[in-house]
Amino acid sequence: MRVALAEDGALFREGLLMLLRAAGHEIVGSVAGGDEMVALLATEQADVAILDIRMPPEPDGGLTTAERLRGLYPQMGLLFLSHYAETHYLMRILEIGTESIGYRLKEKVGSVDVLTDTLDRIHNGEIVIEPVLAKRLVERPRGEKKDVVASLSDRETDVLRLMAEGRSNNGIAGQLFVTPKAVEKHIANIFGKLGLHTDTSEHHRRVLAVLTYLRSQRTEV
Repeated sequence: MRVALAEDGALFREGLLMLLRAAGHEIVGSVAGGDEMVALLATEQADVAILDIRMPPEPDGGLTTAERLRGLYPQMGLLFLSHYAETHYLMRILEIGTESIGYRLKEKVGSVDVLTDTLDRIHNGEIVIEPVLAKRLVERPRGEKKDVVASLSDRETDVLRLMAEGRSNNGIAGQLFVTPKAVEKHIANIFGKLGLHTDTSEHHRRVLAVLTYLRSQRTEV
């Protein structure tokens, strides 16, 4: 696919470019800041834009740039990279969009396979969340449970954690060593317990289920 990269760390930027080329992607441009990315994409078309969260314009140029890009090119995928798994970054990212968007740690995309899987899923319209952050957000608090999470079983919580990573039903089944049909049943139970009824699409109910957890646990993380 055609990829544009904005990253102000020269060493990491060059390493990521090597990985992208090794994976067979076409680099339409590589810049060091958000304003340069907007200028680049005014003349070059990209399938996915990769953005460092903390780059010029400071302090969180990747986020402000993404807001501009999502308005200009709503079909283009966005992948945010950061050294830190931060809840407040994720909440801002989800305000920008819940389709064709991802948030990964820089240290976790250091292989062709992981980077390609992430980009493919974003290009296919999915939301991809760093697993360690999804796990932290979805796990039940150790102390008093909040009402919105208290009714889910341990297995349903596991399923929702993998949903929060952007996994498909088959992907969840593979992770939990159960059948896709069992996953469908757990997801139906989750939707029911969280009050997400059939008047919205399957995709949006999945996103809404994850958002329900994020909002319920913002004070916990």
